[in-house]
Amino acid sequence: MIKKDNVVGFDKAERNAKKRDLENKKEKFKQDHHGVSQDEFDKAMQTMSKATGGKEIGIYTKRPPQSKVKFAQFIQDNWDYALETDFFTNEEMLFLLRIQRFMQFKSNCVVDDIHSRSAVPMTQTQIAERLKTYKSQVSKIVKSLMDKGVIVRAQGHKAEGVKARTYALFINPNIIYSGERDNVETTLKALFMNSKPLFKDFPVALF
Repeated sequence: MIKKDNVVGFDKAERNAKKRDLENKKEKFKQDHHGVSQDEFDKAMQTMSKATGGKEIGIYTKRPPQSKVKFAQFIQDNWDYALETDFFTNEEMLFLLRIQRFMQFKSNCVVDDIHSRSAVPMTQTQIAERLKTYKSQVSKIVKSLMDKGVIVRAQGHKAEGVKARTYALFINPNIIYSGERDNVETTLKALFMNSKPLFKDFPVALF
């Protein structure tokens, strides 16, 4: 038989444990919200809800100016492996370094203007012009990097009245990625799925 005083002791311990859990949750909330308590937060939300006629509201933080900066991430461990194993020629390495500034955010497509919403994929002729080199040189390097799975050329639809098909060049995000490395676009993954065996010995695989 369990003594009554033991039951009281268990109940008290349980209440104390729940109280500590509640205090810990409140403290964590304050830490996550820069010192604002749960009660203060709830009151502010109620006030905002009244001000908007009872509509459901949400809170977001304004993106800082730095969030608009365009950038490309080099997967350092993979670059290190590629250089140590002579995966790239000097020409290929220089080409990738120079062309990364044309990589569209998230798509990794080589485009004419990374700041434009209506950016157009660049042809090898246009790339050669921007790099101030010969088209034959660009074609040779692109072909070599395609064989290595670093570049994929995707053909587009042939426009009415145009003889040649359009195409776009995409850079493998496992080498350079203009985007969030933990959120590679599904379409981009699909483009380089067949290249995965060529990178099986590389230390990092984003997908």
